[in-house]
Amino acid sequence: QEGTKAPSKRKQNTSIVTSDLLHKNLLKSEQENWNDVSPAYRAMTKRIKEKLEELHNMYTLNSGSPRMRFGENVYFEENGCIFLAKADDDEGNADILFSIEDLGFSDAFIQRIRISPDQSYMAISLKSENSEEATCIIMKLGKFPVVEKVIPSVFSFEWAANDVLYYTTQKNLKCQNVFMTTFTYQKHTKLVYAEQDARFFVDLYCTKDRRFLTINSNSKTTSEVWLVDCRHPFESPALVQARTPGVFYHIEHRKEQLYILTTYGEPAEYKAILTDHYIHRIRYLLQLMKAPVASSGKENWQLVYALEKKTKLVDFEMFSDDCIMFLKNAGHLYLNVISFVSHSVQSIQLPLWACEFELESHPEHTTSTCYFQLSSPVHPPKRFAYSFKENNLIEQAVQEVPIITNCHTTRLLAKSKDETLVPITVFHNKNSKELHRRPLLVHVYGSYGIDLNMSFKEEKLMLIEEGWILAYCHVRGGGEQGLSWHRDGCQHNKLKGLHDLRACIMLLHELGFSQPKHTALAAASAGGVLAGALCNTYPALIRAMVLQAPFVDVLNTMMKTHLPLTIEEQEEWGNPLEDEKCRKYIKSYCPYQNIKPQCYPSVFITAYENDERVPLTGILQYVQKLRKAALEHASRKSKRGNWIPNIILDVQANGSHCDSSWEHSLNE
Repeated sequence: QEGTKAPSKRKQNTSIVTSDLLHKNLLKSEQENWNDVSPAYRAMTKRIKEKLEELHNMYTLNSGSPRMRFGENVYFEENGCIFLAKADDDEGNADILFSIEDLGFSDAFIQRIRISPDQSYMAISLKSENSEEATCIIMKLGKFPVVEKVIPSVFSFEWAANDVLYYTTQKNLKCQNVFMTTFTYQKHTKLVYAEQDARFFVDLYCTKDRRFLTINSNSKTTSEVWLVDCRHPFESPALVQARTPGVFYHIEHRKEQLYILTTYGEPAEYKAILTDHYIHRIRYLLQLMKAPVASSGKENWQLVYALEKKTKLVDFEMFSDDCIMFLKNAGHLYLNVISFVSHSVQSIQLPLWACEFELESHPEHTTSTCYFQLSSPVHPPKRFAYSFKENNLIEQAVQEVPIITNCHTTRLLAKSKDETLVPITVFHNKNSKELHRRPLLVHVYGSYGIDLNMSFKEEKLMLIEEGWILAYCHVRGGGEQGLSWHRDGCQHNKLKGLHDLRACIMLLHELGFSQPKHTALAAASAGGVLAGALCNTYPALIRAMVLQAPFVDVLNTMMKTHLPLTIEEQEEWGNPLEDEKCRKYIKSYCPYQNIKPQCYPSVFITAYENDERVPLTGILQYVQKLRKAALEHASRKSKRGNWIPNIILDVQANGSHCDSSWEHSLNE
């Protein structure tokens, strides 16, 4: 503040040393506590691990890995190796092109694969469990594939030509520079684009017909795209449309026309998301427009197709004569097929059990079939195909995989405090009787406009088989019902997400799905804000809470501008440094700030020692304060058999905030 004397350097250094010492002591104390309590769970851990391995072998391994087809060749990845096979080979013969172990990257997993247009090079990104940054390996293909180049700290990359690779570099969770590198004759690397605004994150994409490579610079309020003509990859990128506040857009190309998914015009239901996991290409764009390549400014954009209200665009794929939109409406998934030849739109509803889409990577632009997978938390990925020629959906039987028949899916609506209806998806075993006696696991996220993760997990299927009920609460702050659903649950509306969660759990209990003493709440990352807030305000609703790398100290974290994500996160949580009203509001719901002596549920937290996104210090202090409050409450009550919750923190030396390999997640 003005007139305040600046602290001396010596005092600052003393404060840092004291803080580091406190952190180390807290960490050591929690590690000792974990070593004391974990042996009690060994028998249960062994049983669960064996069951999960059995389910993994039965479902996930049999579902087959995604394949990339280039003419007669098919590329696929299995067990840390990349293989090349012939499309018409029924014998299962395949050549190994790349092996993680052979190159000494035994602790890494393959994140991304890109094959050059003439198949002479292959670029692969490898990611370690312990780092957010990936390493890009470029292989020269042929009879004996060899490593051509290794590029550290890479986020995204695409081939602009047979021997020209564009890539972005990542530093402190930010991507702002784009480089071009070549591999034949005059080998060189040069910077082609540098983003100056710290709020923007840059990634690369290739249009489906490979005519343009797009440089996409996105903030949380606008976006901008630059085109690299793949016929002339050494020319400077050309701007499509300068960034305009509130306007987001994404580019595809067909026959000298740019096809633009955008929020330009009304209504706008879009959110460019830099998640607390990674950048998503999944967006909420409601208009498909087009413009000539030569005059691409928004004044020349013409409407091709507009989505219905409250419909969310999950994914989009362009083909030579058609495009497919994967959509979500009222929790149900369907696809719209737009024909550029007949100028017609066909809508197809997908199976009611489906909760997640996944497009197969890089189908050929001229193909007559689009392949994708559908799944749910308890339904392993199932392959489907849409035939443009037949205009129908075909279910693909890859191998003999047992079919899930005993799981019932229910969709409910809970009325929140302000009368808003909040969707819930419930799964339970059809054969379960007396559901009010069954254990219930409730899931919540509600941040960044991101949908609750409902992809298949072996542990969810195991719980269903053992009689559990699973509930997914699609509260405000998430993206399930578009941009307005997110806006209604962020910044000064964050408490609405808490009210939604409470309403969901209460409705589940009222309808006979379990009861408070058999209910557990699960959340990860930013989902820890709402879970922790519920734990403080309505602890009697649940018996246990399980958190993974949770964000539980919102106020202190948002006051520290030196942390890599604080500035851009202000659009989600607000700016407590400059806005006193915002500071008080965050303090009113922040899990760490509102711990008090009361009867808490049991809590199990997994955290990572080197987490770059959620500081470990905040979690350590949260656990210490929570345990102290629970013990203080218990000491006040001298009744026999008084409830003292288990509050356990498992700090993992390895692993990071992002998605991990199967082996690592199994150990967790």
